[in-house]
Amino acid sequence: MSGIRFAFVAVALLATAALVIAAGAAASAGGPSYHPKIDPSQFTNRITNRYLPLVPGTAHRYRGVRDGAPTSHLVTVTRQTRTVMGVRCVVVKDVVMQNQSLVEKTTDWYAQDRGRSVWYFGEDTAEYQNGVVTSTAGTWEAGVDRALPGTVMPAKPKVGRTYQQEWRPGVALDKATVLALGATVKVPAGTFRPVIVTLDKNPLDPSKIERKWYAPGVGFVRAVLKGGGHSETTELVR
Repeated sequence: MSGIRFAFVAVALLATAALVIAAGAAASAGGPSYHPKIDPSQFTNRITNRYLPLVPGTAHRYRGVRDGAPTSHLVTVTRQTRTVMGVRCVVVKDVVMQNQSLVEKTTDWYAQDRGRSVWYFGEDTAEYQNGVVTSTAGTWEAGVDRALPGTVMPAKPKVGRTYQQEWRPGVALDKATVLALGATVKVPAGTFRPVIVTLDKNPLDPSKIERKWYAPGVGFVRAVLKGGGHSETTELVR
């Protein structure tokens, strides 16, 4: 894989494992003690995690309902890369339409560590109304303004494990907890199993909770968000 050296001696392998374990423990703990150690040599922009593969050129279409209005998402894994904290990340674009009008555009940056956990290094996001940008709140980049990357899909998820997905104080502090590993889910694109189910929470807005479903070989296939007077369902179409 690009960006990773395979000629490691046993000592280096043990050191890498210790680094990932330490980062994972910090991610699970969250809070002020969250300080993952990022060694760019241990990351690649080629993401092969079984439950969140991000293959350049891949596009997924989703549809759903947000507060009673129909939505559609187009998520594209581009062939572009961006270097964040010295780590080469793959660029993923997400365009959200509601009632056939553009409401959100987001560019995300992901990388995979040597153990095949997928990390989130930030996003450039904008909300739109009548074709005009109304907010860029939620934009963050690891290494800028105390922001740090987080784990979005562990290499070996375990039921009950909680991990920090993103970290920028006052802006992005989402965490996820694994609820199930062997679930089945049916969406317009088909029936998938065994599926990982997570519960995502945002400490900056604790009234909202979101459940997500991830299918092997596909990635994200379904989400249900509730709370704060809002509701949203998103499902993979193709």
